[in-house]
Amino acid sequence: MKFGTKTIHAGQQADPTTGAIMTPIYQTSTYIQASPGDHKGYEYSRTGNPTRNALEQNLASLENGKFGLCFGSGLGAIDAIIKLLSPGDEVISTNDLYGGTYRVFTKIFANYGIKFHFIGMENSKNIESFINKNTKMLWAETPTNPMLNIIDITALAQISKKNSLTFVVDNTFATPYLQRPLDLGADIVMHSLTKYMAGHSDVVMGAAICKDDALAEKLSFIQNSCGAVPGPMDSFLVLRGIKTLHLRMQRHCENGELIARFLKDHSKVDSVYWPGFKTHPNHEIAKTQMDNFGGMVSFNIKGNRLEDAITVVSNMHYFTLAESLGGVESLCGHPASMTHAAIPKKEREKTGVVDSLIRLSVGIEDISDLIEDLEQSLAKL
Repeated sequence: MKFGTKTIHAGQQADPTTGAIMTPIYQTSTYIQASPGDHKGYEYSRTGNPTRNALEQNLASLENGKFGLCFGSGLGAIDAIIKLLSPGDEVISTNDLYGGTYRVFTKIFANYGIKFHFIGMENSKNIESFINKNTKMLWAETPTNPMLNIIDITALAQISKKNSLTFVVDNTFATPYLQRPLDLGADIVMHSLTKYMAGHSDVVMGAAICKDDALAEKLSFIQNSCGAVPGPMDSFLVLRGIKTLHLRMQRHCENGELIARFLKDHSKVDSVYWPGFKTHPNHEIAKTQMDNFGGMVSFNIKGNRLEDAITVVSNMHYFTLAESLGGVESLCGHPASMTHAAIPKKEREKTGVVDSLIRLSVGIEDISDLIEDLEQSLAKL
């Protein structure tokens, strides 16, 4: 089954009672049992719900995995994955990552004796020097948030297998339409389904997908025991959104490229970060492991003045100033004060998240309107 067909059909079956073509919203907390233990696969909706299970099967298929598990948010999925570890374990993570991930690592799990090392992963050869007997997990985003750095998934997978580590890839920016980390050797793929997968800025949800039976059993135990599960209505909304994922992502990619090239030629813009440029670090790796370069673009304004960044993001019309990304509408953000505010200034600036950095989530509107919007906003500097 090809990807575009999977988005519509994988995990989907007509309702056996009515023949409804769309997966019903099973808005129920519990299920009738004919006798104790005779529950036809469902007993309580924290443990399993038909709408959620259809989504989980769909996600597993899209990532070429075997098991999908959904959580109440992307951070809920991250929380469950880190709970695979024990006090004294260590994690090596990319130093350019979503601020919420950094916050839950350093402010929550560090308090329980798990140690995190944040390093640049653009050169995979730098990683092994940080591995010791306590290292249990590698955590990577690629492309990273917000600098769009590219990390070689295959190289990290080889390192993780050599050292018996669990290798996790946050695939939120790329989605399985552009990149399938399990095929490249990752053990777990994590998503904020809130973003491109749902695609319409109307739901909050996360997921973890894997192939290994033992790993899935552990994650499923955590999912059920800790209870951070989404409801059936949200699961239905994500399933509906995924049906157009391939169409939306193609337009995101097309618009993203045109916006990146427009900004690169603009007199008031300093640097533009987009993996499709030949000059972008690890561009050749991106060409190998991605099918296109996505709709996320970040850029700095010349002079690196905070007030200039605020002026630009505050005067756009179609690029709405808001948290999040990946919806059909274009969004703009100021990472230093929004998504990455939890990261100390000194640390974030090491990775390029300076005061004038602006992150764009390029939507699927008419490209001429988006370019005109950027032009008029930059003209106010």
